Amino acid sequence: MMFWQQRFQVDFTAESIAPEVSSSIPPSLVRDSPYLTHPIFSMYHTEHELLRYLHKLQSKDLSLCHSMIPLGSCTMKLNATVEMMPVTDPKFANMHPFAPIDQAAGYHEMFDNLGDLLNTITGFDSFSLQPNAGASGEYAGLMVIRAYHKARGDHHRNVCIIPVSAHGTNPASAAMCGMKIVAVGTDAKGNINIEELRKAAEANKDNLSALMVTYPSTHGVYEEGIDEICRIIHENGGQVYMDGANMNAQVGLTSPGFIGADVCHLNLHKTFCIPHGGGGPGMGPIGVKKHLAPFLPSHPVIPTGGFPLPEKTDPLGSISAAPWGSALILPISYTYIAMMGSQGLTEASKIAILNANYMAKRLEKHYPVLFRGVNGTVAHEFIIDLRGFKATAGIEPEDVAKRLMDYGFHGPTMSWPVPGTLMIEPTESESKAELDRFCDALISIREEIAEVENGKADAHNNVLKGAPHPPQLLMGDAWTKPYSREYAAFPAAWLRGAKFWPTTCTDSSKAFTHCLQFIL
Repeated sequence: MMFWQQRFQVDFTAESIAPEVSSSIPPSLVRDSPYLTHPIFSMYHTEHELLRYLHKLQSKDLSLCHSMIPLGSCTMKLNATVEMMPVTDPKFANMHPFAPIDQAAGYHEMFDNLGDLLNTITGFDSFSLQPNAGASGEYAGLMVIRAYHKARGDHHRNVCIIPVSAHGTNPASAAMCGMKIVAVGTDAKGNINIEELRKAAEANKDNLSALMVTYPSTHGVYEEGIDEICRIIHENGGQVYMDGANMNAQVGLTSPGFIGADVCHLNLHKTFCIPHGGGGPGMGPIGVKKHLAPFLPSHPVIPTGGFPLPEKTDPLGSISAAPWGSALILPISYTYIAMMGSQGLTEASKIAILNANYMAKRLEKHYPVLFRGVNGTVAHEFIIDLRGFKATAGIEPEDVAKRLMDYGFHGPTMSWPVPGTLMIEPTESESKAELDRFCDALISIREEIAEVENGKADAHNNVLKGAPHPPQLLMGDAWTKPYSREYAAFPAAWLRGAKFWPTTCTDSSKAFTHCLQFIL
């Protein structure tokens, strides 16, 4: 023991410097209230206990390890293991954001290469990797447009036209940039109403700043008139901002630059494989045409992004604390693009579109598919309409989404962009067997709805209204439901071999309190 103490004695400890540090902190900044008071912070005292606790939490989470996650406009594709390896590589993970540039030459080479690859994919001339998320990219892109207009003396250009089929965060981003929002509608097929757009652009031509358009739209269709739409905006003095949320249906087939957009953000956490887990980390770099490049986000410490032009305004400034945003996760997208190559990226887009159309075709006999293109197909996602079931059976989208939990699936995007609907995006990662399994679940649920419609099942106390059905509810002593426990728990044969059990109940269930206790 004496040898151990002598061999590993450390003079510099937190306790040894505490008096000096404490005396340098102003009293007004010293916390005097208790912290970490929840019992969870004192329950686990060994790594083994903590490991089990974390695994317990993990086991409650449905993930892509269990099934497809069909959230529309989210692109929940595979995050390949090899793409994730750089995140824990010390050469990447231990790099300080403000390390001297000459000590991070390899990292900077990767930034440059990734920017070049993204330029090639999108048809743009310059990229900024600084925005930390999709909405941050929207904000940055719009501020670049504002800086461009300002440099031309058009300070008054503050009108942003946004179709109702655009991505949901677009109006918020435009409002944050101080823009006046003008909404335009869509036609029966989900496309932007071009005549309404033309009138809005011409009526605001003196103050028009930008159009925010999502392509394909959140209605799940390719805008047939996208070329004309971009031309109308440019003819009236505006710039075209394309939301890249649905880029998974473009890569290798077309590009924002080819279509006519001036700026576009990319959700690297969607199209380019960065995981969504835990609400992030997101990454929303923006690409621009040459005339907007001088106004890209810069940084006060590390030279990056835009550059001043003679007799013109300075670039945008920084929109993130770090010069390259969440730099640690950029190798994920770089690895994905490098491994896939141009042919692989194009094939991925084709399969994503094929998968969506296969599912839409299988489901169309059971649920109305709300929007289709002129050739009767959808893009990489599609919307099924559930609004009629409220009148015929009292069933709402949330009932279907919760019943899907009993089938082992996460619900699709619910009631957006159209209330009373579900938006489904399978991505290219899923096999036909998994697509069929999800379709079979929805078809089975449609049969359950039919039982309510024809009076076989009670309109207020049925398997959809009671969903989901966790084990603690099914194993309770009392079972007062008019349907069997087996019907509730195992509505499909495949569930008997491997079922992911929901851990919560509906608010209306008497067992909700017990379920909540079970979760905690």
